[in-house]
Amino acid sequence: MKSKLMKIIILSDTHGLLRPEVIEQLRDADAIIHGGDINRQDIVDTLRSYAPLYIVRGNNDKEWAAEISHDLHFELGGIRFFMVHNKKEVPKDLTDVDVIVFGHSHKYFQEEKDGVLWLNPGSCGKRRFDQEIALAVMTIEDGTYSIKKVTIPH
Repeated sequence: MKSKLMKIIILSDTHGLLRPEVIEQLRDADAIIHGGDINRQDIVDTLRSYAPLYIVRGNNDKEWAAEISHDLHFELGGIRFFMVHNKKEVPKDLTDVDVIVFGHSHKYFQEEKDGVLWLNPGSCGKRRFDQEIALAVMTIEDGTYSIKKVTIPH
């Protein structure tokens, strides 16, 4: 039996802004992963209205985000994730992890090291300096995944 294809939207550093282009990506998402620096509860509520949400607290997520985890282990479609906002806080022991999601730098980063994918979807919130606005779309089927970088024009 063929497993269901999953579409997962991976974003970070929205900093209080959900762009229309991001909302468009969320419409058919099976899950949403947010690597922190959300900045407002209403952003969390909006994301949750589209699909199950996996989220961590970023350095700019203060008192309002006290209930949001600092880091998170979870599994989607047979892929095991670890997520934390700042890459410097990834633990040394990556046993049982296939994908590490982080944010903080606002720069898209995708690299496989020792069989583990390190992914920063970039920032799709407020533009900082001359950095691009980006997010990632992960497709999972039969326990394997592919990643597509989505750049939003500004």
